[in-house]
Amino acid sequence: MANFTAADVKNLREQTGCGMMDCKKALTESNGDFEKALEFLREKGLAAAEKKASRIAAEGLVVSIVEGNVGVVLEVNAETDFVAKNETFVEFVNNVAKTIIKNNPASVEELTAMHCENTNMTVLEALNDRILVIGENIKIRRFTRLEGNLVPYVHGGGKIGVLVAFDTDCADKEEFNACAKDVAMQIAFSNPTYMSKDEVPAEVVEKERSIIKAQMDNDPKMANKPDKVKDGIINGRLGKVYEEICLLEQPFVKEEKVSVKQHIADVAKALGGKMELTTFVRLERGEGLEKREDNFADEVASMVK
Repeated sequence: MANFTAADVKNLREQTGCGMMDCKKALTESNGDFEKALEFLREKGLAAAEKKASRIAAEGLVVSIVEGNVGVVLEVNAETDFVAKNETFVEFVNNVAKTIIKNNPASVEELTAMHCENTNMTVLEALNDRILVIGENIKIRRFTRLEGNLVPYVHGGGKIGVLVAFDTDCADKEEFNACAKDVAMQIAFSNPTYMSKDEVPAEVVEKERSIIKAQMDNDPKMANKPDKVKDGIINGRLGKVYEEICLLEQPFVKEEKVSVKQHIADVAKALGGKMELTTFVRLERGEGLEKREDNFADEVASMVK
């Protein structure tokens, strides 16, 4: 005779999110001991995680969260895009982000051994629980933690996360937050490689210069131009390259007649304070990862066999 009731199964299901039959089996195997049943399900979750670990996970969610003067941009991957809307998955990602903010881990490996905020588990145990409940491979891929005057931005329901940091004495002003949010939005859509042209490596500049020179050498209209004129044209075209790859040199998206750098300076002047963008982080979901390819016809055929 089982040493548990239907209410026990219900409680275990509510706490873990696992299926009713899985919870019933866990309580049966543990002879009604609730804590052992939890351990049983976690062990099963670990087995499920190992089984799913080889499956491609390039979807999921990127979050950007700030608490006080600490913030994090975090990417957690899953196999399918609709998981990003799953409440238990979103809750897990936010709990992991808060864990990073609180504990400042140096790596994903170090993070997984830490206590997961708002749970009674480690991050690894919470991860395995979500794998068990959701039924997909889930991976904590990467994160960046910053401190200072920070403003977060998330685009496309978790497709891109941005975090900007400013050296400013205007952090309490609405105009500062609006400006910082606009800059973060610009970073999201333009994906700049560098902050300013001063950060562009010399070898990159020389490569671009040689490409422009080669283009001019192959243009009959440029053949007889004086070297001084050619140099001026090269410098002008380099300026266009800087506008593409350097954030502060880019035309500000809401007022393209001024650069991002000038827009920040104008807002700072209007506020009578200092505003200097010191760093930014941009993470895009699945960037650089192999994408899962599903064949819907094959999937349907396999279901009706």
